[in-house]
Amino acid sequence: MAGEAGGAALGRAAEKLFSLSGLFAVRKPKGPTSAAVLNLLKERLLAVVGIGKGTKMLGTMLAGSKYTAVGMLGKATDTLDATGKVTEEKPYDQVTKGDLENVLQKFTGEIMQVPPLYSALKKDGKRLSTLMKRGEAVEAKPARPVRVYSLSLQQFQPPLFTLGKDVECGGGFYVRSLVNDIGKELSTCASVQELTRTKQGPFTLEEHALHEDKWTIDDIAQSLEHCTALLLGEPARKKLKTEHPGETAVICEDK
Repeated sequence: MAGEAGGAALGRAAEKLFSLSGLFAVRKPKGPTSAAVLNLLKERLLAVVGIGKGTKMLGTMLAGSKYTAVGMLGKATDTLDATGKVTEEKPYDQVTKGDLENVLQKFTGEIMQVPPLYSALKKDGKRLSTLMKRGEAVEAKPARPVRVYSLSLQQFQPPLFTLGKDVECGGGFYVRSLVNDIGKELSTCASVQELTRTKQGPFTLEEHALHEDKWTIDDIAQSLEHCTALLLGEPARKKLKTEHPGETAVICEDK
């Protein structure tokens, strides 16, 4: 009897899970990649973050992100962040807060940006990051137009600098490339030390992202209802911020 009751409960849970369709936000902890977090969620629920028809909605409805980023002057890596191997070191003592603030102005608006070699972009159907890890020769993708809506310096304690809570960008933008380019513009080098996505589309980290302890069917169902209602109220803003000539209509790829 106990086994039958447990099986019935599991069946009801599965039925409820597969009846869900839509989008919800997940809080990604520091350390694991987005793919690793997604795989963990799949193991928990045998589903994906965009459930059912929601998986087809991701690219078109979640364009536009906000980040907080901590960069380090004087050190460059192959991944453009703290996880990679150091490839270059340069003096940075000459850089002042004013220099940094002036440089940020050059990276606001529509700019040309070269994506990182370690990225989810593909060559012959395979991710560049996978090819790089195998030691295969990979050529950098050509620079492409991306849009930065807002960018400001929140803190400067050399060699570290923090780009504030309003680093707002359109699709296809890489914060790692931004920090790398900032270093070059300052006649030194730089890499990302910490990166937090505080907003994706209409979803904010504090208000909508589910912590791992909330990865239950009931909590996800509630989040789906809330997030779907939020998305339905976003079409006007989404159209305004994604229809720019030459802008890549994909979700920001930085991790």
